[in-house]
Amino acid sequence: MSSVLNESSYNARHLSVLEGLEAVRKRPGMYIGSTDSRGLMHCLWEIIDNSVDEALGGHCTAIDVVLHPDGSVTVRDDGRGIPVDLEPKTGLTGVEVVFTKLHAGGKFGGGSYTASGGLHGVGASVVNALSARLDVEVDRGGKTHRMTFHRGEPGTFADPKAGPTPDAPFTPFVSGSELAVVGKVARGRTGTRVRYWADRQVFPKTAVFSYEDLVERIRQTTFLVPGLTITLRDERGMPGTPGAEGPHEETFVHHGGTVDYVEFLAPDAPVTATWKLTGSGTFTETVPVLDAVGHLVPTEVERECEVDIAMRWGHGYDTTVRTYVNIIATPKGGSHAAGFEAGLLKLLRKQVEINARRLKVSTKDSAERIEKDDVLAGLTAVVTVRLAEPQFEGQTKEVLGTAPVRAIVAKVVETQLGAILTSPKRDDKSQASLLLDKVVAEMRARLSARKQKEISRRKNALETSSLPAKLADCRSDDVERSELFIVEGDSALGTAKLARSSDFQALLPIRGKILNVQKASISDMLRNAECAAIIQVLGAGSGRSFDLEAARYGKVVLMTDADVDGAHIRTLLLTLFFRYMRPMVDAGRVFAAVPPLHRVEVIGAGSRKNEYIYTYSEAELNATLKKLDKSGRRYKDDIQRYKGLGEMDADQLAETTMDPKFRTLRRVTLSDAERAERVFELLMGSDVAPRKEFIVAGAQELDRAKIDA
Repeated sequence: MSSVLNESSYNARHLSVLEGLEAVRKRPGMYIGSTDSRGLMHCLWEIIDNSVDEALGGHCTAIDVVLHPDGSVTVRDDGRGIPVDLEPKTGLTGVEVVFTKLHAGGKFGGGSYTASGGLHGVGASVVNALSARLDVEVDRGGKTHRMTFHRGEPGTFADPKAGPTPDAPFTPFVSGSELAVVGKVARGRTGTRVRYWADRQVFPKTAVFSYEDLVERIRQTTFLVPGLTITLRDERGMPGTPGAEGPHEETFVHHGGTVDYVEFLAPDAPVTATWKLTGSGTFTETVPVLDAVGHLVPTEVERECEVDIAMRWGHGYDTTVRTYVNIIATPKGGSHAAGFEAGLLKLLRKQVEINARRLKVSTKDSAERIEKDDVLAGLTAVVTVRLAEPQFEGQTKEVLGTAPVRAIVAKVVETQLGAILTSPKRDDKSQASLLLDKVVAEMRARLSARKQKEISRRKNALETSSLPAKLADCRSDDVERSELFIVEGDSALGTAKLARSSDFQALLPIRGKILNVQKASISDMLRNAECAAIIQVLGAGSGRSFDLEAARYGKVVLMTDADVDGAHIRTLLLTLFFRYMRPMVDAGRVFAAVPPLHRVEVIGAGSRKNEYIYTYSEAELNATLKKLDKSGRRYKDDIQRYKGLGEMDADQLAETTMDPKFRTLRRVTLSDAERAERVFELLMGSDVAPRKEFIVAGAQELDRAKIDA
């Protein structure tokens, strides 16, 4: 009986509503990219971006996003509210047009938004089509208006007392839709609230909202729209999220714009200040426009493109460039990213040519030519363009396709950044000089790495002359098995040569404390004999050109004395690996040797030989002696205290530090790279004041009696 009623009530009205939305349900991937968690998140961005577009127009100051325990999500804003009056062409209210008609909304015709994230006008309607239920409430004109939808079709739900649910009985509108008035508000108060339940016929149960992705996207939005407040509340209680124990709420607001965003993103110490480049340009494009009769007529329209770029170079070699169009992220770039890189490369090539004599660069040698990677090394930048009706490649808006934007962005970079690099001001001149030094050093490091790659990974007996003479190499060609010991001092080297297994253990001595590379430039690092020798012996290059596959040794072991100087040398070596050979650390192939501090000679009972016990700290020594006293075993009073590796004989060094059967190695890991970077910068960086504060603060904990002097 019910099926007959359903068939008889399925009339022309249903056909007109579902005409476009049915296509969305059949091919959701065309509109949201996929139906996994990524597509689910994309639907949420569509709703949030509609509110953000109101903020871009200056009509909205606060947005709330709430993740509910039942899997639904609410987005609230204090914008103007979706229009509730009738749209003349369709005879429907603005709310129904926005949520049921593809390619409809305030972003068409240019009247409501000069620059918006939406382009295709399918955002809200696609989310509606892919939702088991969507409720929208609009505060406007002193009233609260409400409309509900079931898989894109407007109607009413018979909700239980427990609250709204997509499983409640649904009755579609048949003769005409009704935008119900459900309350009153103050006349000046406006806004929109959208709550929807994703349709599990489309999205699998495994597709869930990622709290971390939401935080990242919301934070970037508040950086790009200064003054906008966005609050995120998670009520799901999902394990592994900050709201696992109860409702969790975070509020984001920033007032510094893209400059603050670059400071937040930058992973390293600065070489230059954060520069802000702004400008604009115009272009014309032909677009189809509806005339009075309803026909599409090709019309030439003049567009304006506003460019806002914040950028700075740091001492590192990682590149972080974020690009946005009307605050919509374009992770795969597009014409604005291409224009930014082209303008940057052209300008810096020109500046290097002008300063060729100071930089000692040959303008005639084609090999010494600045490439894109040299310029982008250590760069952190946020590139934002704003224009009406941008052309994206696909609804997911990951690539900007508007071609004229490339030339506009390139021109802004060339003129604005060019003015800074050629400025007569003392600060600008010194920073420009440092920047050019860095770019040229990156070029030389790239060329050096290319030459090293041309040399075979393992040298034969006739070719060993190209490696440092002080390297005592091993015989094995098996990279996985081979080990490189970096040894402190020539005295330890002599003993280590006798203690090693020359089949798979290589030795490279260094003279005392190497260069502090956290403070030095790349060119200074490459000129330093000890740093250059380590990079050359490892054979995998340095910086962004480091190739882990080309490394000549499976393990690198830092073998330094067990004293303060040894710890300092080990820290300097770790800084070198952290800054310029980080993949070795990431792969867990860098180790610190753990040589003993003491040797206790236990007297054997009767004819038994004396036994030796090694300890690695004062506490362990005291515990060992107490244990021996308790068991009644005698030991010699002259307990040997090793001041350095050179005091051990070969057998002792092999047994305690080098022989894989007995030794102890401490693997160097980067479980928290950002925290490690901050510690390295504090201990080894060029900024002295924080280091002084750290030393003064730690001085109170120092026990003078423990100083071994």
